[in-house]
Amino acid sequence: MISAAHAVRTIAKRELVAYFTSPVAYVFLVIFLLLTGFLTFTAGGFFERGEASLAAFFAFHPWVYLVLVPAVGMRLWAEERRAGTLELLLTLPVTAWQAILGKFAASWTFLAIALALTFPVIVTVNVLGEPDNGQIFAGYLGSFFLAGAYLAITCFTSATTRNQVVAFILSVVLCLFLLLAGFSPVTDLLVRWASPALVDTVAAFSVVTHFDGFQKGVIDSRDVLFFLSVIGFALFATGVVLRNR
Repeated sequence: MISAAHAVRTIAKRELVAYFTSPVAYVFLVIFLLLTGFLTFTAGGFFERGEASLAAFFAFHPWVYLVLVPAVGMRLWAEERRAGTLELLLTLPVTAWQAILGKFAASWTFLAIALALTFPVIVTVNVLGEPDNGQIFAGYLGSFFLAGAYLAITCFTSATTRNQVVAFILSVVLCLFLLLAGFSPVTDLLVRWASPALVDTVAAFSVVTHFDGFQKGVIDSRDVLFFLSVIGFALFATGVVLRNR
């Protein structure tokens, strides 16, 4: 009898190897690194700020992930359904939950690798000044959770369709809602016709609201719980969809 942990690790390893046997993974890594570098040092005015921090680096992550994370996760289940291998996967001696966790863990690990490859910005800011590395660590941790939340939502949308493009569009729309719910221009607009309590409630569901604390170097258990709740709920919804299929 295969243990649950072994089954999850086996599926995760299979998915992770599949990423790196395709040129798409390397294209994604190059685009991610170039895009974050451009936004940090050029659009973010890294050198003009005159401060040893990575605020310009982390500020763009919710927007960069909005496109790149769905591009990574859109194939998770849509490709299995399109190729007709979903039924084969679920007839193996693994449960649906083990398959979901294995696929999610592999994709989240791939995103963690992409995030880790941005280490030159840490080296740069430490060479140029004396930053608060604890704050930088908190920012990276928040970025990792943010990517996981977007990925879990993409995992859900991928399970609902066999078309990867449709899965990509649906996940971008859902993630955009979670992003704009706490975006300053949106909340300023809402406050004109809604009560402050309602605006605060809407903003509480935004990834921006909970990511801001990490950027400031504060690891709040409520923010961690929010991201884990989004991930858990989205993966649970994925399981419901797969069981119904």
